[in-house]
Amino acid sequence: MGVAAAGYAAVMATAPDDEVVAIRAYRNALAAGDIALARRAAAVLTRSGVAPADVAILDFAEALRKRDQAAADDALGGIGAGPLDFLAPVLRAWLAHDRGADPFPILDNASESGLARRYIAEHRALLLIASDRIEDGIAALRAAVGADPGSIDLRWNAATLLAAKGRRDTALSLLAGDDPVLSGLRARLKKGPKPGAAFGASRAFTRLASDLAGQETQALSILLTRSALMLDPGDDRARLLLADALAGEQAYERAQAALDSVKKDSPFYAAALTERVGLRDKQGDDAGALALAATLARARDASIADRQRYADLLSEQGREAEAAGIYAQALAQAGDGATWIQHLQLGGALERAGRWDEALLHLRKAVELAPEQAVALNYLGYAQIERGVNLGEATALLERASKLRPDDAAITDSLGWAYFRQGEVAKALPLLEKAAQSEPGSATINEHLGDVYWRTGRRFEARYAWRAAALYAEGEQKTRLSAKLADGIGQRTAAN
Repeated sequence: MGVAAAGYAAVMATAPDDEVVAIRAYRNALAAGDIALARRAAAVLTRSGVAPADVAILDFAEALRKRDQAAADDALGGIGAGPLDFLAPVLRAWLAHDRGADPFPILDNASESGLARRYIAEHRALLLIASDRIEDGIAALRAAVGADPGSIDLRWNAATLLAAKGRRDTALSLLAGDDPVLSGLRARLKKGPKPGAAFGASRAFTRLASDLAGQETQALSILLTRSALMLDPGDDRARLLLADALAGEQAYERAQAALDSVKKDSPFYAAALTERVGLRDKQGDDAGALALAATLARARDASIADRQRYADLLSEQGREAEAAGIYAQALAQAGDGATWIQHLQLGGALERAGRWDEALLHLRKAVELAPEQAVALNYLGYAQIERGVNLGEATALLERASKLRPDDAAITDSLGWAYFRQGEVAKALPLLEKAAQSEPGSATINEHLGDVYWRTGRRFEARYAWRAAALYAEGEQKTRLSAKLADGIGQRTAAN
């Protein structure tokens, strides 16, 4: 138990009906994994009529774990009456499956609006497989995966069910792809737990936690993943999501403990190692993150993603020449399947390392592979404008990028700066002003705007823009801005 949770447990013992203590104990207990304390606190909140809606999820998981049908039905009523009501038809259908009833009329008669439609489609496919209607399940699965091709959760959940049904080849086909996570899942595919309400509910909770990742809903994600682990303690996908949510709450030690509990034989072990790098980075342990990333990138079985992650960290630390070498290894490993992103990453690192001729080849290849990707167009165009080369071609690239993403402040700035560098101040100024309004905290955009104001004789506005830029500038740019604020633009103080 965490220190905070232990403290709240002690306070609850002396003030068992205090709602303020109970809500804090509830959240801290979930973060610490003390389910008993969380349930005690939830009971206080329920008696007082102030329980948060997600308590019903915890109640449902506990009822399933204890095989208490009446309690499960009661908790399901609470879920259906709250903001997570879209889960209710799915959970009710899995309960029906466990009780020998037909689950599909429940799904057929449910309101399929918004999120409910996707969850119902996914769990219809899983329930068909669980009910031994394998071919129907595979057909439904293809439709559901097609609606969300980037989701690993659905494919993994279906693969474990199919493996349990003796359809390992079909299961492996669901996990096809070059993504390192998928590769790890294929290599360690095992039969999943018994397909029943516990399985269905835990996967629904984990899927929702995955959907919520990065949306500042850590408390709910912690509750969902803890509930999923109550029902399936072997669900390491839930552990990864739990660690991410805990890290979002800055509970780094608890997040590390969740990742450490993912064992080497787990299908998600490689993903857990990746998350450890990210966790160290979030803690500000740059050296630790880099060391672990280097170990993974240098391993005999290192994936492309392992090398890219290491290169990303090197680049973040300004070690661009080293980053370029690692990006080059990742590109070589990808071979004919190399993507525009990989060429852009390598080209960018080479450009920032001062190896322009080499960089240009990869930046142009990125645009060739992805002519409609604004970020590639912008990088190649702006890099050439900065060097004063191929100005016509560069401006055309930036104009294309701007048409694709007219509200992107960085691209708007690039195009405005391109016009300015070619003497078209009337076209440049409104674009730079628009960019600065969209991104008032950008040092580069404000410096560009200040330079244009200065050249048009608007000296007061120029210094105002430079002061805004100086608030966020660092290093060489900050020195350059100080000179501009003191003396205006001279030969040595131009932005480029």
